[in-house]
Amino acid sequence: MSTDIQVRYAKAADATALLAMMRELAKFEDYLPDFRVQEQDLLARGLGREWEHEPAQFHALLAESADGALLGYAVLVEIAFTYDLRPDCRLKELYVCPSARSLGVGTALMQAVLTHARSRGSGRLKWDVLPGNENARQFYRRFGGQPDTGWEAWILPL
Repeated sequence: MSTDIQVRYAKAADATALLAMMRELAKFEDYLPDFRVQEQDLLARGLGREWEHEPAQFHALLAESADGALLGYAVLVEIAFTYDLRPDCRLKELYVCPSARSLGVGTALMQAVLTHARSRGSGRLKWDVLPGNENARQFYRRFGGQPDTGWEAWILPL
């Protein structure tokens, strides 16, 4: 596998491969039994929607090698505006395939995420890190990320 990494936006034709990586992340993060996303959901909610009347509910970035092998992905959502009338960009998922770790894939994806957020005029980029995932904490700190101690995460299952 070449270490030349390209990052691009996912297209409708990528739905099967993206879904497979999403399932790998769900397994790693221990929520696979609750994982409900199907290919048609990816197509209906984001992939290829830029050309339709309704905006995409998410954007997915794919990292691939020079030979076209998919190495990882990032999923982004946007909150249209906040207190400063600038959108929040939310990194929902960043995943690198185990065989591609330590090759710079995560860095390439994160740089593309930052480029996307800036191009959208975002005021900030937010994300969650699993408690105890020190590798993720160290990774995000390299980009200047830090825990948001001013807020605590809450959830209300519906």
